[in-house]
Amino acid sequence: MKEKPIFPLLLSMSLPMVISMAVNSLYNIVDSYFVAKISEDAMTALSLVFPIQNFINAVAIGFGVGINAMIAQYLGAGRRDKADEALTQGMVLAVIHGIVMMILCIIGIPYFLRLFTTDANVIALGVRYATIVFSFSVILSVNLTFEKMNQAIGNMKITMISLLIGCGLNIILDPMIIFGIGPFPELGIAGAALATGFGQCVPIVIYIAAYLKRPKRVAFRREYLHLTREVTKRLYSIGVPAILNMALTSVLTTALNAILAAFSQTYVLVLGIYYKLQTFLYMPANGIIQGMRPLIGYNYGAGEHKRVEKLYRLTLLLNICIMTAGMILCLTIPGKLMGAFAENPQTIQNGVTALHIICFGFILSAVSVTACGALEGLGKGIPSLLISLSRYVVLIIPLALIFSRFFGAAGVWHAFWVTEALSAVFAVIIYRRSVKAESFIEAE
Repeated sequence: MKEKPIFPLLLSMSLPMVISMAVNSLYNIVDSYFVAKISEDAMTALSLVFPIQNFINAVAIGFGVGINAMIAQYLGAGRRDKADEALTQGMVLAVIHGIVMMILCIIGIPYFLRLFTTDANVIALGVRYATIVFSFSVILSVNLTFEKMNQAIGNMKITMISLLIGCGLNIILDPMIIFGIGPFPELGIAGAALATGFGQCVPIVIYIAAYLKRPKRVAFRREYLHLTREVTKRLYSIGVPAILNMALTSVLTTALNAILAAFSQTYVLVLGIYYKLQTFLYMPANGIIQGMRPLIGYNYGAGEHKRVEKLYRLTLLLNICIMTAGMILCLTIPGKLMGAFAENPQTIQNGVTALHIICFGFILSAVSVTACGALEGLGKGIPSLLISLSRYVVLIIPLALIFSRFFGAAGVWHAFWVTEALSAVFAVIIYRRSVKAESFIEAE
C-alpha cells in the first residue's frame, strides 16, 4: 500500500468497489422500478420511508468507517494486536446498533409517515415495507462490518463478489416476489422488502466462508470481546461523525419532503425518484472513495504524507469525471430517466425540470464528497462532518425554504446547486487547514 505507484494502486483498490457500487445502484433502480409498477402510492410510500432506511444504513456504514480507519492505521503502524482489538469490539458494537435500530424504527415508522401524508393507503404500504426491511437491521450491521474489515486490509475482491451476488439475488427476486412469478405468491411492496433482506443475508455467508478459509491479516479474538473505554471512544470519535455525515441525508430529505408537500405530493415523489437516480453517480464515486480511504489511512499510519496528498488529488479527478457524465445524462435524457418510475405526464415534466436544475451542482459536489472521504481516512471525523453539515443542513435547508417562497417548488431544486457551489469552497478551506495541521502540505 505504500510502495506501489499511486494510479494503479488506487485502481486496483477502487475498481472492485466501483463495480460493486454500480451494481448496488442498479439494484436500487430496479427495486424502485418494480415498486413503481405496483402503483404511484407504493412509490410515494417508498420515498417517504427512505429517510429512515437511509438512517439505519448510515449508522451501519458510518460506524464501519470508524472500524475501517482504525484497522488500516494500526496495520500501517505495525500494530496487529490493536487492529484485532478494534475489529472485535467494533463487531460487538455493530450488533448492538442493529438491535436498537430495528426496535426503534419499527415502532416509530407509523408516526413518522403521518407527519407527511394523511393518505391511509400510502401509510399502510410504507409500514408494510418498512417493518420487513427494518427487521434485517442486525444482518445489515454485521454485513457492513465484514465489508469494512476487508476493505481495510485491501481485500476488495471478496467485497465485490459479496455485493455482486447479494445485489444480483435481490434483482432476480424483486419481480418474482412482488408479482408472484413462479412458485412465489404475489406480495406487492412486501415482496420488495423481502428481496432486499434476502440480498443482505447472502454476503454474510460469503464473508464468513472467506474469513475461515483465508490467512488472516486481522482477526476476531475472544480476549477482546469485553469493551474497553479506549477502543470504544476512538471507534465512536471516527464513526459518529461518519454516521452523521450519512444520516444528514435523512435530515435533508425529511426537511425537503415537508417543504415540497406544501405544494403537492407529486413533488415528494419527484424528490424520491431523484434520490434513486443519483445513486448511479454517487455510488460509483463512493466506490472510488472506499478504495482511497484505507490507502490514505495506511499511508498516514506509515508516515507517507506525500502519497496521501497524491491519492486525494487523483480521487478528486476521477470523481469529477463521474459527475460530469451524470450532468450530461440529466441534460440530454431527463424524460427517459423520470419515465422509468412515473407514468403521469405532469410528474415526468416536473421531474425533468428538477433534473435540469439540480445537475449543475454535480461537478461541484465532487470536491465536498472527496474531501469528506479523505478526512475520514485520516481519522479526522469532525472536519468531515463540518463539510457535510454545510451541504445537508446549514445551507441547503434554509436556502430551499427561502427560494421556495419566491420560485415555488423550483426554488428547492435551485437550492441544490447553490449549496454545492458554496460547500465546495468551504470543503477546500477545511481540507487544507486540516492537512496542514498534520504537515501533509507545506505552507505556500
